[in-house]
Amino acid sequence: MQLYPAIDMKNGKCVRLTQGAFDNVKVYGDNPADMAGLWAGQGASFLHLVDLDGALAGRSVNESAIRAIVEQVNIPVELGGGLRSAAAVRHMLDLGVSRCIIGTKAAERPEFIRELVEEFGPEKIVAGVDAKDGMVAVDGWERTSEMTAIALCLKMKEYGVRHIVYTDISRDGMLSGPNVPYTKMLAKETGLDVIASGGVSSMEDLENLYENGIQGVIIGKALYEKRIYLPEAIARYERIKNDK
Repeated sequence: MQLYPAIDMKNGKCVRLTQGAFDNVKVYGDNPADMAGLWAGQGASFLHLVDLDGALAGRSVNESAIRAIVEQVNIPVELGGGLRSAAAVRHMLDLGVSRCIIGTKAAERPEFIRELVEEFGPEKIVAGVDAKDGMVAVDGWERTSEMTAIALCLKMKEYGVRHIVYTDISRDGMLSGPNVPYTKMLAKETGLDVIASGGVSSMEDLENLYENGIQGVIIGKALYEKRIYLPEAIARYERIKNDK
C-alpha cells in the first residue's frame, strides 16, 4: 500500500484545513520544502502536494513552493489545485512534478481528462474525486456538483485514467477515520487504483484500509499531530507488505 504524506500549501506555508474550509486553517510550517525534506528523510517514497490557493483561483499560485519541493527531494510528487488547462499540466510536469491531479475540470468537463491522458499518458494524470455525501464537490470544495462520485470514477476509467484520489470532505482534517466502505466500493466497482484521502487518524485506520484492499492512502493531519509515525507506517504497510 503506497503511503502519501500530504503537504497542503496556502500563502506559501504548509497548512491543514478542516473539512476543506478555507476559514479553518492551521499552519504547521513556514517552508513546505523543509516539510518535504522531513518526510523524505523519514522514508517517504511519494508526496502528495495541494496548492490550496490554486484550487480557488483556478491557476497555480504556490509555484515557487512547488519548485522548491521538487528541487529539495529526490522522490516523486503528485500535485493538485488549480490545474485546469493542458498548458498548466505541461508546465508542472516540466517543473518536475510526476503526476498532476485534476479535480474541478474533471467533474465539469470529463472529456478534458481524456485529452490529457492521450497527451501525457495515464501515469501522469490523476483524477481527483472530492465528494460530500457521495456528490462531487468542485472549486476548492466551495460548490457541490450534480454528479455522484461513482459516476465520475467510472467515466474517468472509460477515459483511460488509472489513478483516483478520493477525498471524503466530511472526514478531511477531522481525524475521525476514513470512509472505508465507500472507498472500498469505488475500488471494487471501478478496478482503479483508488487512493484514500480524508480522516486518517491512526495506524488502525491504515490497517483497515489495507485489509480492505485499498492501494494507496494520503496521510495529512495525523502526521502533523504526531498520531502516526511515518517510518513505522512505511515499515508496516509499504515496505514489508509490498514485499509479500
